[in-house]
This record gives sequence, structure tokens and C-alpha cells, in this order.
Amino acid sequence: MASGARWDLSALLNAADARAPATDQNLWLVRLLQWLRTPGPATDGATPDAHDTPATPWPVRRLRLLLDVVDRHPEHGTRVAAMLQAIFGRMDATGLLADFGFAPRQGFVSELAERLRLACLPGTPQTADLGQLFHLLFTEATDTDWIATLDNDTVARVLALCVADPAAQPWQAAMVESIQLLASQIRAAGLAGPMRQRMDPALLADRPFHQVVVAAEALRAGHLDGDAAATRLQQAAYLRAVLEACRQAGASVRDHLDEHGISVDLVFQIDQLRERVERIESLLAGLLAPEPAPELRQLLVGLVRSAAERRSMTALFRRHYALLARKVTERSAETGEHYITRSRAEYRAMLAQAAGGGAVIGVTTLVKFGLAAIAMSAFWAGFAAGLNYAASFVLVYLLHWTVATKQPAMTAPAMAAKLQGIAGNDEAAEGFVDEVTHLLRSQVAGIVGNLALVIPVVLAAQGLGWWLAGAPPVGEKDAHYVLHSLTLLGPTAFFAAFTGVLLFASSLIAGWVENWFVFHRLESAIAWNPRFIAVLGAPRARRWASWWRDHVSGMAANVSLGFLLGVVPVLGAFFGLPLDVRHVTLSMGQLAAALGALGPDLLRSADFWWCMASIPVIGALNLGVSFTLAFRVALASRGLKLRDRDRLYAAIRQRIRRAPMSFVLPPADEPARPPG
Repeated sequence: MASGARWDLSALLNAADARAPATDQNLWLVRLLQWLRTPGPATDGATPDAHDTPATPWPVRRLRLLLDVVDRHPEHGTRVAAMLQAIFGRMDATGLLADFGFAPRQGFVSELAERLRLACLPGTPQTADLGQLFHLLFTEATDTDWIATLDNDTVARVLALCVADPAAQPWQAAMVESIQLLASQIRAAGLAGPMRQRMDPALLADRPFHQVVVAAEALRAGHLDGDAAATRLQQAAYLRAVLEACRQAGASVRDHLDEHGISVDLVFQIDQLRERVERIESLLAGLLAPEPAPELRQLLVGLVRSAAERRSMTALFRRHYALLARKVTERSAETGEHYITRSRAEYRAMLAQAAGGGAVIGVTTLVKFGLAAIAMSAFWAGFAAGLNYAASFVLVYLLHWTVATKQPAMTAPAMAAKLQGIAGNDEAAEGFVDEVTHLLRSQVAGIVGNLALVIPVVLAAQGLGWWLAGAPPVGEKDAHYVLHSLTLLGPTAFFAAFTGVLLFASSLIAGWVENWFVFHRLESAIAWNPRFIAVLGAPRARRWASWWRDHVSGMAANVSLGFLLGVVPVLGAFFGLPLDVRHVTLSMGQLAAALGALGPDLLRSADFWWCMASIPVIGALNLGVSFTLAFRVALASRGLKLRDRDRLYAAIRQRIRRAPMSFVLPPADEPARPPG
């Protein structure tokens, strides 16, 4: 008897009625799959199959049990066979073979909306599309596991129930029709403007996207005319060769990222093209196989896997953002190399660059207090603060100086690039440890340089105010606020970690803007657009184009970081989120301003030293959070996994024991970085 939504085998056998309405027949098939997936032995007293073992999945055991029962009881076998043949006889199989698993429109956003619909809205069994019914039949991600374990004999017995004459292979007609439909879709995708313009022209010389439809039509004509097996094999080989050419042409889009850029929709279309090629190859294997059972099983496994992926939001983002992550991090990796010091000369240069950045941030700190004294609404106060930060960071960038906290998000992709080929390679692991030491001492140099000059600049400004006006630019009220807000006893650590997230976000924005610049060919537009040439002149227009191509990422990173630090806390307050930023160099500047306002007696105050204790914590969290997030994205962009993580950690610990000062100062005999 049926129990709730679950039916036992007796109820299923008794309910098999080929004369029932089509919707009831579909529901019967859904309930049959639910019964197969039910864990544990059947409860209706049937005898298990003798070939089953404890390792055999329960759905396979139950399927064999069903087949044994219908073999022993012809009346049940006749009813079940008639039911299955009625269902599959009226279903449109091309909806499953040609359309299932693919987006109806060539766009990432439309596919995301479709997956949301599938996740939130129930499906209906009232359909003649086998693809739609398939979503109701195979609802578990583990279905692929038990289907893959089906033996050929079991598959053949199932086919004998589903079709009247399995030897005639009546499913071949649907396969041929689906191949032709898929070929047309591949042609449309490959000849679309954004794809065609970014493919390697050499791979398009033989016009593979035109030939694929011709090859599919020849295969169909051969099938209808009953050509000899050898002829059909030749037709299939020709189609496979054309498909491989189409696949290589689509994949070539990935090899021209630096020249052409990439978009979400383009990534999605590349994957859709590749998956359609793979679907045709699976259909060809099933069409030409002398024994259909193994190939049909593999085809079913692929379709069930597509069903699981089609329901998954995570799979959509993971697959289609890996290439975008690569593009975002490539430029950062190139830039990040300039922030890693490997010699004493480079280390001293980093100290000097960071000192210059600290001087600018000292002025930024004073301007911040000045803006706070102006009565502005919350949004405009945040906007003004963001503008102050952005202008300062851009000035530091244009002067070729540095701000320490901007380094990690840029250096992490460069570090991830060093992980290529590290698995099982001790020499590569030791090289990665070298990069870790280079990076850490570069961060130390950046922070020391920033703090070394931000403190005297702010104290000098405060002292100048006492001397000229009898009062410092930052007064006692602001000084007491600084002591209250920066103390380690408050939420400073949380705000510092949140600032690390913003630092990471600015690196993503920089990568996205640089990709957008390349994707829309703005370098060419600036250099050759008639209006720009008329205003700037041809030589200057080309110089501007080259400058923006080289610096658009850095400008975007600095501007976005400034406005993130200024505006995000205001937006958070609007939504009731008590967010604030704690930037190590700005915080040190504020603390120096408080010291300049309250005088040397502040050095005897516990509040001051609690604030001083927060500075290394802020620096560590700024650097650590932004680097960790950027490093994870860089790893995802390359599809890497740290399988030898313990070995790397052991190598780093050994380096700390053997040469601890190498993490702070470069060895005197360490060679400078080779040019290029």
C-alpha cells in the first residue's frame, strides 16, 4: 500500500495502467523512482536478487527486485511494460537529448533567473516534454552514483520493458534529430558577434561552424537512407572532426583575455558551446555502439549530472566565474610583483616609497578632521571623506609611492601564480617559501615606512598650529574621541577586519574595471576616435590611450578604495549596521594627532597605550584579511588546490627556525630580482 508520498512495490504494480490519463502515467513513473531511491530493503516480502552484495546501492537492488518480480509474474510484467511504453512513446525525447541542461537564452542573468524559478517553483508532471519530466524523476545529486553501477544486463532488461523491440533501437531517430538540433545551436552560438570576434582567426579559416550543420545533416540523411555501417562511421568521424574544430575555436576565446577582455555572458556562452559539443559526442557514441547498454548508461549519467547542476546556484557561479576571476587577478598579479622586494636595494626602495605614502596619509588625516568639523549630512560627510581618501591614494599612486595596506590584495595573485606545479615538488615548495619571506618583509617595510613618516608629519602640523595659532588643528574633543574609538578594548579588531574586506573589494573592482576597459576597446577608441584626435591631436591621443591602458587598474583601485572607506560605513549606518573602518596608517595618524593635542602627559595614560596596542592588531588584520581573500580568489581563478598544505606549513616553520630574520630583513648576499 502507498504510505503518504511513498508507495510500496505492490501498490506500484497494481497502479500500472496504460489506459490512465497521461498525467497519471507520469506521476506513476515519478513514484516508481521515489520507491527506487528509498533506502533499505523492500517491505513487501519480495526476494532480493541473488547478485546483490552489501556494497550494491539500494536503488540498484530495488530495480533488480522489480525486474525479477515482473519476470516471475507475467501479468505484472505486461502491465508495467505497457505503462512504460505508453509514457516513452508519447514523450518528446528531443526535449531531453537536445535541450535539457542548456539555457533557453544565451545569457548568464536569464539562466540565473531560470534556476531560481526551478528552485522556488514546483514542477508539473502534466507535460509531454521528457526534459521537463526528467527534473521530477531524478531529484537527488546521488542518482548518478547508483546509475553508474548498473550492469549491462540490468540496463538491457530495463530497455526491454520501455520499448517493444529493443533490437530495433527505436531511440536512434530521436538521437539523430537531437544531433541536428544541437548542431544548429552550436552554429548560432559560434557565429554570434561577441564570440566570433574573439576567436582565433586561424581556427575559423575552415568555417567549422558552417560545416557542423552540413555534417549533422549528412549523418541524418545516412540514417534515413539506411547507409552501410562503414559509411555511417565515416559520417560520424567527419562530424566529430568538425565538432573538435568548433570546440577549439570556442576555447581560443580564453586565450585572448588580455587582448579582448571577458564578460559574464561570454563565459556562459563558451561553456554552453562546449557542453553541446560534448552532448553530440555522447549521442554519437550511443548511436553507433553495437551494444547500446553501456553507452546509454553513460548518456543517462551525463543527463542526471546535468539535472543536478541545473538546480545548483553554486555550480553556476563556480563554473562561470572562474574565468572572470582569472582575468581580475591576472592584472593584479603583474602589479603585485612590484610590491614584493627580494634584495636589500629593493627593500630600501620600498621603505622610501612607503615613507612618501605615510607623509601623504598624514595630510589626509588632518583633512579628515577638518571635514568632520563641517556640519554636513551623513551621506555627504561620508562622500567627502571618501573623496579625501581617494585623492590621497591617487596622489600616492601617481608619485610612485605606496600605502602598505594596498599591497596584500595585489601580491596575493602573484603568490598564487607561484603555486603552479607545487604538488609533490620539493623545489617548488621551497621556492614558494622564499616568496612568503619576500612578501612578509615587504609588508613590514611598507608598514614601517608608512608609520615612520605619518607620525612626524601629523605631530609637526599639530606643533605648527600651537606655535602660529595657539591651538592645534585637531583639538582636545577630537583627541578624546580618538582615544575612545581606537582602543583595543572596543570593536577595533572587528572594524580592522572589515577594512581588510574593503581593501580586497577594491582589488576586485580594479580588475573588473581593467577588464571592462579592454572588453569595450577603450584604448583603441581613445587613440583613434576622430573626436579625440581632433581635440588632442593624434600623438597625444595615442599617449593618453597607452597611459590609461597601463594605469586604469591602479586608478580604479585607489579611487574605489577611497570611496569604500568613506561611504560604506555611512550606508551601513543607514541600514542599522554599526560599521566603521580602521586603517593602520590612518589610525596611527589619528593617534599622533591626539598626542599633539593633549601633550606629552598623554604618554602616562593607559588609554593611550591601549590605543597603541591596537595598531599592530589593525595592521595584521588589514593585511591578513585582504591577502587571504585575494589569495583564495587567485587560487580559484587557476583551479588550484593546496593538496600539500601540511608540507608547505612545515617548510615555513623550518625557515622560521633556521632564518627568522629573513622575514624582516633580506640577507645581504641575496641577489636582486632579475630584470623583466
